[in-house]
Amino acid sequence: MKSEANKRPVTDWLPTTRKEVEMHGWDELDVILFTGDAYVDHPAFGAAVVGRIIQSMGLRIAIVPQPNWRDDLRDFSKLGRPRLFFGVTAGCMDSMVNHYTAGKRLRSDDAYTPGGIHGFRPDYASVAYSKILKKLFPDVPVVMGGIEASLRRVTHYDYWSDSLRPSILAQSGADMLVYGMGEQPLRELLRLLQRGVPFQSLKTIPQTAIMIDAEEDLPKMKKWDSLELNSHEECLRDKIKFAANFKPIEQESNKFHARRLHQKVGEQRVVINPPFPTMTEKEIDASFDLPYTRMPHPKYARRGTIPAYEMIRHSLNMHRGCFGGCSFCTISAHQGKFIASRSKDSIIKEARAITAMPDFKGYISDLGGPSANMYQLKGKDISICERCVAPSCIHPTICHNLDTSHRAMLDIYKTVDALPGIKKAFVSSGIRYDMLVSDDPAQQKEHDAYLEQLIARHTSGRLKVAPEHTSDDVLKVMRKPSFKRFLRFKKNYERLNKKQGLNQPLIPYFISSHPGSTMESMANLACETKELGFHLEQVQDFTPTPMTVATVIYYSGVHPYTLKPVYTVTTREQKKAQHRFFFWWKKENRNWIRNTLNKLGRPDLAERLLRRG
Repeated sequence: MKSEANKRPVTDWLPTTRKEVEMHGWDELDVILFTGDAYVDHPAFGAAVVGRIIQSMGLRIAIVPQPNWRDDLRDFSKLGRPRLFFGVTAGCMDSMVNHYTAGKRLRSDDAYTPGGIHGFRPDYASVAYSKILKKLFPDVPVVMGGIEASLRRVTHYDYWSDSLRPSILAQSGADMLVYGMGEQPLRELLRLLQRGVPFQSLKTIPQTAIMIDAEEDLPKMKKWDSLELNSHEECLRDKIKFAANFKPIEQESNKFHARRLHQKVGEQRVVINPPFPTMTEKEIDASFDLPYTRMPHPKYARRGTIPAYEMIRHSLNMHRGCFGGCSFCTISAHQGKFIASRSKDSIIKEARAITAMPDFKGYISDLGGPSANMYQLKGKDISICERCVAPSCIHPTICHNLDTSHRAMLDIYKTVDALPGIKKAFVSSGIRYDMLVSDDPAQQKEHDAYLEQLIARHTSGRLKVAPEHTSDDVLKVMRKPSFKRFLRFKKNYERLNKKQGLNQPLIPYFISSHPGSTMESMANLACETKELGFHLEQVQDFTPTPMTVATVIYYSGVHPYTLKPVYTVTTREQKKAQHRFFFWWKKENRNWIRNTLNKLGRPDLAERLLRRG
């Protein structure tokens, strides 16, 4: 029996081979895009979004998914040279996060490959692909983008090589880097190229980075102020100078009116232009409303399912961005601090498209976003936001200027719920529980209305939330709220569950080995969660990834905003020991926990954690 994808003409997808290019009636390509992921024509997959935007502008685009970099490199030359440029992305994940665990062990699978098979992309894929293309076609521009390139645009700590690396532009030889969500800079780049502007002249497109000679004057732009970062070489010599770079990088990435950043790297200089304003409703709708098939390319029909696609095939994304600013998270660094929300019409249109899918059984798996309950949330007075440099709108307290009304979300949930063919529309993305706890009775009543709807209609048996730790000292470093707010939320959640006649447990996420976390604080975490009745499932060890506060602390030993020391565990043995406290209930850990806490002079914690009952 043919799969649904095989029932449709292959020309419904963007071409991936020379034969498919010919089937589209094209004898030349304007852009050829190389990606580390399999090609899934769905708005959750960046290569598909880029491809459909290029197509929507009347240009001819082909995608080469997961090219073979080990053989004679025929995958890189089979489509010839494009008229405008090559595009390169590692895929939806940093390739090193995709390949390795927090303990630097090689993963055995890859969620973005048919059959979940590992080994179809190289380490540091963006660099590997760019170097190959520049070797084969030295005169053709290479534009890189995606999360791997975006978060490595300046000197960054690379956990897997345990070293500072320069801007990925310097490593790869690529000609331009698009950072963040790429629709706006991509459209501007294509618009200028279509007007006949030479590629080498495109030095002032917002939200892009380029390399120039170190002694060359910065490209002229009257309205831009510029800030020079400590050079790559200074960062190599002095960890404090590396740490000091982070504050302006984070702040300028999330300002309404940002400065241009530049950094010397050897005999060159990386120039990072300010970002575009947050996408308007019309702009983000235009991206999600493109004619995606919403399915993997038919070429994968016999290679097995693509796990990442299976997770999202019946889900939809309502918005982008996150103003949480968590120290360990890269969402705001890539998607921005301010929320870009789709229109209700666009969301309902996609929901209807999901119900029309042949394999749809009545259940939308997620009405979500990076943080599910941030849809349409923004400042009450935008002029205050324009002056703000705070990395988070909800830490250490919720900003007085933030409109936390969940009415628009409730309206979407109820409208989707009422669509013909939908039995349930779940909210599987994590919610920010701290935005549902208020000291204002009227505001709490409104929050309860949202939470009650979530519990009654949109929770699939369990609700996942992320307190991340129980120690206020650690939570402060994490930029997360006090654990007391979680306890207030838990009490309210259980009350509303009981009101609905339900018993849907909370599933909390926690992190070990985060900067600031000690063995004693991990023992306290184990005790407190045990006494709350939790048998922890969703736990992870901190993994340093480029462009986060926590990673800067991990490498430098100081907080980038204060340059004061922060206790951090860095060895595999220390990290393993902290992680072990999550599993106090395992028989093989009991003696180790008792001995460890006795050595720390905390036999009281051992007794509290290991006593029966």
